[in-house]
Amino acid sequence: MAVQAPRGTSDILPDRVKLYQYIEQRAREVFERYGYSEVRTPIFEETALFVRGIGEVTDIVEKEMYTFQRGEGEASLSLRPEGTAGVVRAYIEHNYPKRKKFQKFYYLAPMFRYERPQAGRARQFDQFGVEVLGSDSPLVDVETILLACAFFDAVGLEGYTVKVNSMGCRRCRADFREVLLEALRARRKDLCEVCRERLERNVFRVLDCKKAKCREVCAELPTLAEHLCEDCSTHFDRLREGLDAARRGYVHDAHLVRGFDYYTRTVYEITHGGVGARDAICGGGRYDDLVEELGGPPTPAGGFAIGVVPMLLAVEKSMTDELKSRLTDFDAPVPVDVYVVAVDEGTRLYAFRLLEALRKAGVAADADFEGRSLKAQMRTANRMKARFVAVVGPDEKDKNAASVKRLADGSEASVLFEEIAAHARQ
Repeated sequence: MAVQAPRGTSDILPDRVKLYQYIEQRAREVFERYGYSEVRTPIFEETALFVRGIGEVTDIVEKEMYTFQRGEGEASLSLRPEGTAGVVRAYIEHNYPKRKKFQKFYYLAPMFRYERPQAGRARQFDQFGVEVLGSDSPLVDVETILLACAFFDAVGLEGYTVKVNSMGCRRCRADFREVLLEALRARRKDLCEVCRERLERNVFRVLDCKKAKCREVCAELPTLAEHLCEDCSTHFDRLREGLDAARRGYVHDAHLVRGFDYYTRTVYEITHGGVGARDAICGGGRYDDLVEELGGPPTPAGGFAIGVVPMLLAVEKSMTDELKSRLTDFDAPVPVDVYVVAVDEGTRLYAFRLLEALRKAGVAADADFEGRSLKAQMRTANRMKARFVAVVGPDEKDKNAASVKRLADGSEASVLFEEIAAHARQ
């Protein structure tokens, strides 16, 4: 049997890697322009971290985590299904609350969930995310929304929609939970089997169900916005005022919730019609209780995560044909400053010595490694859009030089070995 990639994973080959690199470069540029610093956490953590952070009664913790034992009597480990819990754990462990409480982090990292593979969903997938810790200002939430939009704008994505809501605080949700339970018990028979099981254990999970019949039921339910306490209501008003001040269009979706237990107050999604029924390409919000729940001091916080694959599906629909061709051309070589050409076998070693000298001098250079003819090497130099070709034959080898040709205008000069790097920078 031929060896294949595990179900739900994929190889990212050179043609797709270019697109990923383009997206990653734009992400780093935008995130750092907004003052965020990169953080890298382990791809696995103690399982208890995700149970406490995400919530025990969630699809991720109940069914989707890759969990394994280290050894007898030791705590189990899980591959991370999302990024926030690990970042918060690192924030606490490295004593940021006392060193410098306010922090702005970003990450670009793989995540793992055991779910049915489908378009835009895989078992290993990449996420971009940001986390802001140490401020309860609604303007932090506004900034993270604007940051996500700035990133989408930077990669040329058009036609996305920002949706916002408030999930309130613990006090709001405690009161609303009873209202919600009463309303859903009356519609229990109309819910999917999973939501009927969720109803008594964690009723808010029903609001996050993507099944059509459950969404129809939820659309008719009372909303949390009608039960917010005064502080949460004021916080949500300030959020909307901030978005208005920034002239950022949005929709208030009163039924919007997020699927993790740690969310409080602000929640938001950015959606795009180009990725199908599950149209969210970014999800985020505030998690003011999570740091304390994981053993740190009370610390307000918030952030978002962007799923790279669904986002790419949307981006590719918006991308210009020219950019798409440039980023997905498997045969397009990496451009170089100098292509070194050996006339015959007797000069290949000298050509290789020149190639390495150029690279050590900081000049992007390449050469033939297939023993091809002079004409074939020249064709490759043109295809690689090399600025210069350095041709070495027996005469050049004897003179410790090369015949250097500028391809843009055809000008040519004999240049000594030690001067070729400087010549190539002209």
